[in-house]
Amino acid sequence: MGTVDKLNDLQQRRAAVEAGGGEAKIKKQHEAGKKTARERIAMLLDAGSFVEVDAFVEHRSHEFNMADIKAPGEGVVTGYGTVDGRLVFVYAQDFTVIGGSLGEMHAKKICKVMDMAVQMGAPIIGMNDSGGARIQEGIAALSGFGEIFKRNTLASGVIPQISVIMGPCAGGAVYSPAITDFVFMVEKTSQMFITGPAVVKSVTGEEVTSEELGGAAAHAAKSGVAHFTAKDEEDCIAQIKKLIAYLPSNNLDGAPLDMPTDEINRLSEKLTSIVPDEPNKAYDMKEVIAEIVDTGSFMEIQKDFATNIVIGLAKMNGATVGIVANQPKVMAGSLDINSSDKAARFVRFCDSFNIPIVTLTDVPGYLPGVHEEHGGIIRHGAKLLYAYSEATVPKINVIVRKAYGGAYIAMSSKHLGADAVFAWPTAEIAVMGPEGAANIIFKKDIAESADPIATRAEKIEEYRNKFANPFEAAKLGFVDDVIEPDSTRPRIIAALEMLASKRETRPSKKHGNIPV
Repeated sequence: MGTVDKLNDLQQRRAAVEAGGGEAKIKKQHEAGKKTARERIAMLLDAGSFVEVDAFVEHRSHEFNMADIKAPGEGVVTGYGTVDGRLVFVYAQDFTVIGGSLGEMHAKKICKVMDMAVQMGAPIIGMNDSGGARIQEGIAALSGFGEIFKRNTLASGVIPQISVIMGPCAGGAVYSPAITDFVFMVEKTSQMFITGPAVVKSVTGEEVTSEELGGAAAHAAKSGVAHFTAKDEEDCIAQIKKLIAYLPSNNLDGAPLDMPTDEINRLSEKLTSIVPDEPNKAYDMKEVIAEIVDTGSFMEIQKDFATNIVIGLAKMNGATVGIVANQPKVMAGSLDINSSDKAARFVRFCDSFNIPIVTLTDVPGYLPGVHEEHGGIIRHGAKLLYAYSEATVPKINVIVRKAYGGAYIAMSSKHLGADAVFAWPTAEIAVMGPEGAANIIFKKDIAESADPIATRAEKIEEYRNKFANPFEAAKLGFVDDVIEPDSTRPRIIAALEMLASKRETRPSKKHGNIPV
């Protein structure tokens, strides 16, 4: 065979791999509202930047007629390229090839690009569209999953890991995305579940559709598994690109700096009057966030899950910050099981990748109730305390209104290591709210009064005048400064600049034991 023949052979082999499962399977994929693996990679990466790895890998299974089954690319496309000029590694399961099922060599391809991503210090993006483990390969397929899970775990906190669910993701396959930093799901065409509807019905008798059980809406609002949802695959890819622009490539890198376009000393008249005079009246904390970050830069994460707390990434003077904020519009902004989990994991992500954390506090306490206590609010609530205490990145807290009891401590208080704590004049920092405190402190006075109702109202007002202000905390140095609300943005940016060179060490240890 001459050189020309060998080149023709190479081109034919490559064309066979690039054809995936063939025209009929590709047509079926498109009819289901889904792109092929290669189309997805082309949408994500800068034009012409994709370099494929392991295109010619083949399975070596012989059981159940597998010896006769061709699987171009082994059902997964792997390689690297750039997003906005920055190196990323990528793998995309090919549903047109044996349903994108994961076998031994399929897993080896994924593991190779995961290892490369860690060695090169670049994000990895995995696009999942698979029927699950390749049953014909038995334990070899399960071994492949285990190898991937181990790499996900070891890469955690080293490089950003993004999982994109663009089809079915069932059984053991769901645990790789669960370990990664961010999970994207496409509405109507993606599902995640440990056991599908048929198994659920046979075991519990419950009848449920795939979409109801594990669709994007369920995981965005109920389980909290999905961080982002998209109306279609183009929207999903656009969101991934946007997210990457906020993130460093690895834990030793800084996040990309944008050229600031907003006025650094911009004041906000809106913030002066946003907090209602009535202490139990709600307002939208997202409006506060919008006023202090660079215009339009807030990218909310898990926006439909545990909505009593708001988390997300933003830019302040062109630099990435993580935002954690109580939402008084929902459950008065109290902390519960889900919001504690949501905020704690985000705080730990920011700390892993050197992203400063800006906290906006308006919290009346932990949510009371039998359901919360028996559900483990003590254990879950402790995660937030642990996460803030553990974090060594710059931590800035603005107490907007209520900061009561243990929840005050949990929301990035000075006691957990906040570097700068500011309070608005509307801040109320106390062990509990005035009504509850008056009932305890002045119980005897109220009981012995000729007019208990009037006396109680008087004592509530007395307690409110004493503690419903930030100055008692400021006297003790637990609040660094009481600031005018309109100057919140410049004060935070000035603090971030001061803290840019912060270095904080911790005792040497293998790792702590977070209350999971």
